[in-house]
Amino acid sequence: MKIRVNLRPNLTGAVSAGLLVVAFCLILLWRNPLLFWNDDYELSVLPVFADMARSWSEGHWPILSPCSWVCGNLAGEFQYGTFSVFVNAAVILIWKFPLTFPQQAAALSIAHLVLLAIGAYLLARDRGFSTSLSIFVALVASLNGWIICWGATDWFGALGAFTWLPWAWWGAERALDARRTKCRFLWPAPFVYLLVTGGFPYTVLMLLLLIAWLSIKSLIQTRKLFSIVPMLVGVALGFGLSAPAWMALLDLVQGSARELQSAAAHWQWRVPLAALPGMILPSWIVNWTDFSSRSLPHTAAELACGLVAPAALVAGLVWRGRRVVRQMKWELILLLLVLLLCMTPTAGLFRWSFRWLPFFHLILAICAAEVLHTVLPSTIAAITALALVVLTGIAAFIFRTAGSYTLPLGWIFLGLVAVWSSWELLGRHSKFRPWAPVAITFCAFLATYLCIPTNCGVPRYNFSQPLLKPEPLDPRRLYLTVYPWAELTYAATNTPQPVGRTLRPGSTSMWAGLRLINGYSPIRAAGVAREFATSIHGEINPEVGSHLLNHQAGKDGELAAIGVDGIVVAREVSITPQPSSEWELVVSTEEGNVFHRRSAPFSRVRSVISINSRPNEQFVPSTISQINDSRNFVEADIEVPSGGRPALLTFSRPYFRGYKARIRDQKLAVTSYRGLFPIVEVPAGVHGRLTLSYRPSWLVWGDSVAAVCGLIVLLGVIAACRYSSSTGTESRS
Repeated sequence: MKIRVNLRPNLTGAVSAGLLVVAFCLILLWRNPLLFWNDDYELSVLPVFADMARSWSEGHWPILSPCSWVCGNLAGEFQYGTFSVFVNAAVILIWKFPLTFPQQAAALSIAHLVLLAIGAYLLARDRGFSTSLSIFVALVASLNGWIICWGATDWFGALGAFTWLPWAWWGAERALDARRTKCRFLWPAPFVYLLVTGGFPYTVLMLLLLIAWLSIKSLIQTRKLFSIVPMLVGVALGFGLSAPAWMALLDLVQGSARELQSAAAHWQWRVPLAALPGMILPSWIVNWTDFSSRSLPHTAAELACGLVAPAALVAGLVWRGRRVVRQMKWELILLLLVLLLCMTPTAGLFRWSFRWLPFFHLILAICAAEVLHTVLPSTIAAITALALVVLTGIAAFIFRTAGSYTLPLGWIFLGLVAVWSSWELLGRHSKFRPWAPVAITFCAFLATYLCIPTNCGVPRYNFSQPLLKPEPLDPRRLYLTVYPWAELTYAATNTPQPVGRTLRPGSTSMWAGLRLINGYSPIRAAGVAREFATSIHGEINPEVGSHLLNHQAGKDGELAAIGVDGIVVAREVSITPQPSSEWELVVSTEEGNVFHRRSAPFSRVRSVISINSRPNEQFVPSTISQINDSRNFVEADIEVPSGGRPALLTFSRPYFRGYKARIRDQKLAVTSYRGLFPIVEVPAGVHGRLTLSYRPSWLVWGDSVAAVCGLIVLLGVIAACRYSSSTGTESRS
């Protein structure tokens, strides 16, 4: 049964949980200042956030980016939280300070980890747990192995979305509480919105599973269909508020390379059954299937959950099995279901099943807290933990799964459980006894990440602050960069010196505001990404790159049509753009060679008399002046001669469905050149200010749905406040 708690203890406990997480992260940062600075954070997340901060400073919503054609649709890429109020606010605030790249990454991750801990704490408190057990749940939810080793240090979108799952769970359970007012449907809405706009589709799946589980549980327990209506209304409002985000994703993914991903990806990074002892001893090593579908030895760092949680649940099942099942059957069903999802292959657009692990850790923490709260004396849990550590350590050596980290970590864990057992046996009447699970969990996590590297085999690049400057490239030009697989060539293990100033791998061009075709994109939308066969990390297919530079780099080639007037070729790639009469070598560095067309940089808007996609048509040249090439629109003064053929305008920006063009009140059709860039045909005799703006239907409908849902939420909040003031009591809405 839920209990009502006072605001002050709740606030104090929530702040304490957040401060513990901050202290934990600062300890790890003291040991390794690059803790949060890995792989995708370097190639993608931080450069894009720098571009988003620049966009806001210019007064534009960062829906599109001019710095990358492959990663040009920031809204559709989804993982950058373009429509999240919190992500944008955090980016704007953090970028106000003169921080280095690793410090910016740390600030972003720690801010989200703190909120994740607070949300888990509130969820636990509403379930009637004590302050100490609620902080225990908060630590497991925010410091577990998957969150620290992947979400907070590599895949920021996963952390940005999962931060709000405990909050959404907390709000959903409040909406199900019939003791609250009719306005209780408001509770889940803001947190569902923040979760969806956080930018990780897997977390949306977790939310849907959670809502289905809560619905079935409530229907069976109450046998009333109306019992779930407030929760479903609140969740629907949350999805409505986030409509622009998920509509953008659904639009961009159509025809993308993500739809054609290899079936092998569904079998990668599943949690092996043999790895489960890693929940007790994270140094446990068995074979996992990695990103290349290779079965390689891997530590179970992702399964780290602070030792206390799995030990408490095992103790409860062993010593009070029937009571645990009877009292927690619903939570155990959800826990088992999520564990199975972690271990089974994915389907469709989803891949890497181990991404369910943070949800598993959260449920495990709640189950363990329930055992410690009502089912089992903590003394038995401590003794069980001692036995599990000993047995797991022995098994690791018997089955040769120990690895190089077992001896230090195993001895530390053995010491921790010995201290816990002594604490329980000798300090039975101590007022600090309830805090033993918190202390042991904190120390177990700390020992785990001090002994086992948090980087689970992903590359780290030596990107430094000079990447904020455009040199040696020219911001006026559009570059195509040809370089080998970045992960194998430019990772710090192979290239320890600073890299990237010439080649700008991934989306790193966004730091300096440079314009590149290349960019980091897991979706690789239809258009340039498909045409040039780019990889996720931004590399162009070598055969395609060779063809483009040898056969399409002339003044009438495809690169000229796109507007490419600069080419960067890595030292490892022996290609020179042809014909040589069109290109000149302007810079040669240790990373590669920079070539420019011998002519001046191309205009962003050009009038052409013919185009390959319309071979039987001719057009007249038009006069173009006063070009304003902004982020989400282009403006230019156009004058087309009268009495003849129309003019055809090409725009040097990636094409996405949803561009609209008009001159004064006259609408013009927007098409594309093979899906690569927008083209607009202007009738003869027309003159005036032409505007090409990105206003897709998903944005129009999404904004409308979000506005309606926002109005409903606002009216609901006003009604709840009036009810609270009229009754003179604290609102229970």
